[in-house]
Amino acid sequence: MQSRIKNPAMHFPDAMQAALALSSAVEKSSLSATIRGLVHQRVSQVNGCSVCVDMGWRNLKGAGETDERLFAVSAWRDAPYFTDAERAALALAEAATRIADRSDPVPDEVWNEAASHFSERELAALTLSIALTNLWNRLNLTTRQVAGEWVKSAAATEWMETAEK
Repeated sequence: MQSRIKNPAMHFPDAMQAALALSSAVEKSSLSATIRGLVHQRVSQVNGCSVCVDMGWRNLKGAGETDERLFAVSAWRDAPYFTDAERAALALAEAATRIADRSDPVPDEVWNEAASHFSERELAALTLSIALTNLWNRLNLTTRQVAGEWVKSAAATEWMETAEK
């Protein structure tokens, strides 16, 4: 496998900085890193983004996530490993990702269930997190980025150094 071009955001430093700034804002919210990670993983699975699925499980595992939960994200509805809040976030993530699949992309019942678990600011962070993952998925899929390659790249090292500041 070979990518078509490097990730488009890498061609435009201002675009990359904007995406990283948005990501940083979400990370500073009160929305838990676990919720953000599970949502990232599920959205990436739905979209079939191998780069983000690969990065997602690595990040979750590094944060102490269990194998049972990692393996069950794709089957979260039928697995006993997730809290009600996590299920609500995953349902919202799927609905907001599969927006063309139904006439009412994010039904009130999905939104209201999420709203029963998260504050308005947390819902805003959750929505931004879902949108950011969809952005990265679309960039990676369109340009056929290769799973595992980015984490070994100089760009990843630079990104990690920037993210730690």
